[in-house]
Amino acid sequence: MAATDLSMQLLRQRELLELMLFKLEELEMLVTTGRTRWVQHATTEVERVAKALASGAILRDTMFVDVATEWGAPEATTLRELVEIAPTEAWREVMGSHHAVMTGLADEIAQKRNTVNQHLRTALRVTQDTIAGLGEPTGEYAASGALVGGGGSRLLDVQV
Repeated sequence: MAATDLSMQLLRQRELLELMLFKLEELEMLVTTGRTRWVQHATTEVERVAKALASGAILRDTMFVDVATEWGAPEATTLRELVEIAPTEAWREVMGSHHAVMTGLADEIAQKRNTVNQHLRTALRVTQDTIAGLGEPTGEYAASGALVGGGGSRLLDVQV
């Protein structure tokens, strides 16, 4: 039955969404704890999960058409609409559960993505400020905060 295949595909998609949330949380922990050495690896893993979700979505969409046809609905039927037209209470419950969990995970992922992006922007800004300060002259400072003793040495040979 097409609905069983669709349900199994939705379950795989749910698992991928949970993995995406985990990978984003992992990335957030790396950035917030300053463990930036591993950020590139974590970002690559997020991209892999995103690709798996995209390829699974193509198969899922094909299965949606099959179930919609079998249940007498238009081809462009959404999961929410499938819940409403499901032929039995059991299918309404199964499809409704998929819809609720996937919607919740999508919301959590969007929030986590926004949080991670904010942390990454902050880390980039701090890094840029640090690099910009590497070429600044060093020396002694007066009580007013003004640089005295002109010029001093630089951490780098060239100004950044």
